[in-house]
Amino acid sequence: MTRRPLRLRVNGDEHQVLVEDHRTLLEVLREDLRLTGTKHGCELGECGACTVLIDGVPVLSCLTLARSVEGRELRTVEGLETSGVLSPLQSAFAELGAAQCGYCTPGMLMAATGLLERVPSPTTDEIREALAGNLCRCTGYSKILDAVHLAAEEG
Repeated sequence: MTRRPLRLRVNGDEHQVLVEDHRTLLEVLREDLRLTGTKHGCELGECGACTVLIDGVPVLSCLTLARSVEGRELRTVEGLETSGVLSPLQSAFAELGAAQCGYCTPGMLMAATGLLERVPSPTTDEIREALAGNLCRCTGYSKILDAVHLAAEEG
């Protein structure tokens, strides 16, 4: 396979990697850039564990070819904290125990971040709709919904 250069802007940093055209964004983020916060779940676009933001919009990185996002702004869960300080949403997840086992948490955080950037004070129905593509196999979504509401209140 021929590898060609690809420039990516992730969490505000520029990266250049050599990748084959068929590689997904998930593979490049985790394997080439070592940004392992984005989880490798179903690879079918059904679980949401691999959700990242592309130009502020939640996208499933397992279904996105890395080459298709060149020149766009990518944000992963690693990009939510700033100088060691958690985002209000991350703090709310920690405070309310919404992380549970933690595997779905990065995708939930990215989907909810995309929502809060578009809708600063969402209703419960809007939160449910935004998180509809993110599956949690632990116990439920109540704490996750509460955490998104808390983050919206604390802005």
